[in-house]
Amino acid sequence: MTRIFDFTDAIVRRPGASVVKGLRAGGGADPTLDGVLAEHAGYVAALRSAGLAVQELDPLEDFPDAIFVEDPALVFPEGAVLLRPGAPSREAEGQFLRDVLAARFPVLLEQREGYADGGDVLVMPDFAYIGLSARTDRAGAEALAGLLAELGYSAKVAETPPEVLHLKTASSLIDEETVLATAPLAASGIFAGYRVLVVPEGEDGGANVLRVRDTILVGAGYPRLIELLDGYGARVAALPNAEIAKIDAGFTCMSLRWRAG
Repeated sequence: MTRIFDFTDAIVRRPGASVVKGLRAGGGADPTLDGVLAEHAGYVAALRSAGLAVQELDPLEDFPDAIFVEDPALVFPEGAVLLRPGAPSREAEGQFLRDVLAARFPVLLEQREGYADGGDVLVMPDFAYIGLSARTDRAGAEALAGLLAELGYSAKVAETPPEVLHLKTASSLIDEETVLATAPLAASGIFAGYRVLVVPEGEDGGANVLRVRDTILVGAGYPRLIELLDGYGARVAALPNAEIAKIDAGFTCMSLRWRAG
């Protein structure tokens, strides 16, 4: 188990009834509330099964997307950062995390310029990628890079293909040397120097996976991807996520994770 995945703690937010009206890039039908609740509960159970202590926050009915706690904030052992999400309906979400993060972290920084979503930040073993997208502009990426530097992390701003919603919608870190990426993102060359696993054709929706200690969480509906990930030093756990995926959910965005102590 490598240290970058050796989390001890996580923060999640339980879905409210409004979650079925969450943002989605491609339109489509609403998810069912029962389905989202069940899939979110399965996700939380998987984090706990992997050994994490999970703090569950109350729903925010006025913010349908508030279950995606990693978009308005980032956390590291050294401190936390409140972000300015690029979707106007989400810009105020961070204020509902401020007190929680201030109580858990020695330093709490706040982004003041531009816009940046946590879904565009892929933390590597020695730096962080910040992907430009419809939700993260260059001013926000550069402001975030400055805040990360205050916590001791370097950053690289990366151009992503136009069809990519978030950098982590289309990529995930599997081990310290291996990135999973969709074919367009792999072809962009931003992951030069790393081993790149290309998501099997037709399964791009599964590209956002989450390694937590010795477990990789992956969507149950992506059988070839599950087979591809087997053998990278971690157990693959397939979780149902078909309903929550209708509102562009990914496994990384539904929790804030860090190593305490």
